[in-house]
Amino acid sequence: MALIHQSTNFILESHERPEIDRLEGGHVKISPKISVHDRTELSPTLATELMWYTVLCGEAMKLAMKKSGVDIGRINYQENGNWKPHLHIHLYCRARTATMQHYGKPITPGHNQNYHPLTSEDIANVKEAISDLLKTKKFIQGWAFN
Repeated sequence: MALIHQSTNFILESHERPEIDRLEGGHVKISPKISVHDRTELSPTLATELMWYTVLCGEAMKLAMKKSGVDIGRINYQENGNWKPHLHIHLYCRARTATMQHYGKPITPGHNQNYHPLTSEDIANVKEAISDLLKTKKFIQGWAFN
């Protein structure tokens, strides 16, 4: 996994073996810095921060991938932890023009060796988008996590 960003309590990483090709939106993962089995083990403060962070990261993915010509129409947020019993949230970014994982259809599970992870340029764009978003009223007002 390639580290993209860290909040106080969570980490955003790019998948090395994504389930969505970068040209179809990309696939990233948010994990807490502490090991918890699922969200029921989070304090109310951490649970709220996790929601804030998913909103921030999702919006940053839309902005960053648009720079690469990828029009993300929807992000599927999925809490996992089946194979590794640790909470993590997958952000399956879904491009309107997808041809492998068709937009509007459920993703086909499993890792496809032909799917490409985010590039270093994509990651730099996500970092820049997060930095820019953290300066906006939306992410300053009402949130106590930045």
